[in-house]
Amino acid sequence: QVQLVESGGGLVQAGGSLRLSCAASGRTLSTYTVGWFRQAPGKEREFVAAIRWSGGTTDYADSAKGRFTISRDNAKATVALQMNSLTPEDTAVYYCAAGLLLTSPLNSGRVYNYWGQGTQVTVSS
Repeated sequence: QVQLVESGGGLVQAGGSLRLSCAASGRTLSTYTVGWFRQAPGKEREFVAAIRWSGGTTDYADSAKGRFTISRDNAKATVALQMNSLTPEDTAVYYCAAGLLLTSPLNSGRVYNYWGQGTQVTVSS
């Protein structure tokens, strides 16, 4: 069993930055691909970014490319999402998810085994 806990959310002005962290307990993350998803009020959950367990290659949603960076520290069992140039459209609850030995596809929430409780990100205009 992998327990995921997100942190780092908060209120930021448009153009600002936040760094989200996803920490795992109960097991190492080294064999898990980790993804970030978000869900805004009244909208469906959408993929943001993911980092594979093998090789550390990354995938990003078009909305995240050039602004967000996902990284992992297997020794600390954490995955970070650095978010820059935030806009009000980025306002959502952000969730991290882990999929055992997952390689692809990474943009579907159905392929992930474990989910965190989410952290709220609010970007004011």
